[in-house]
Amino acid sequence: MTKSETNDTLAFYRDNAATYAARERKPPTARLEAFMRRLSPGAAVLDLGCGGGHDSLIFLEHGFDVTACDGSADLAREAELRIGRKVEVTRFQEIVWEERFDGIWAEASLLHVPRTELADVLTRIRRTLKPGGFLQASFKAGETEGHDRFGRYFNYPSADWLGACFKHAGWPEVDISDADGGGYDGEPTRWLHVSARRAA
Repeated sequence: MTKSETNDTLAFYRDNAATYAARERKPPTARLEAFMRRLSPGAAVLDLGCGGGHDSLIFLEHGFDVTACDGSADLAREAELRIGRKVEVTRFQEIVWEERFDGIWAEASLLHVPRTELADVLTRIRRTLKPGGFLQASFKAGETEGHDRFGRYFNYPSADWLGACFKHAGWPEVDISDADGGGYDGEPTRWLHVSARRAA
């Protein structure tokens, strides 16, 4: 993805932050509950690419130590209004935390990482986890990178390609499932849901 394409994706979230954050959004309840069941009470959670902060709020309501971050400063401000606390503005390629989190929730966020940069980003994410910590992420499935009708970039991986990328980034345990669903664009979508664990 070129710098221009990166800017186009960020420009969408800048120009539509309030609308995007205020939309009616059905939370992924089953996956959220499964994620939280794997955590100890008060565990440190990173909501990576938190968007409008909807899921961060759920984690906070369940007593977790939540760090919320997003690459869009405008979305981060919307999330701050929802959760009542500071939201970090951090691009995936700038992650520098080390062994800080027990779990990372990346709901429909890493799908914007350029294919050529995804392995490096996944390596950075793995290092932010404590030994034995785990990541839950979701991607829009496909065969080649592209853009949606809003001009947003997506990496659109296949399950095989994505699994190989995780392995290349040093994740020893990776489970990928798929399911039909939708998204902000209202289009039918095949989703890949990834659960990956850092070595203990």
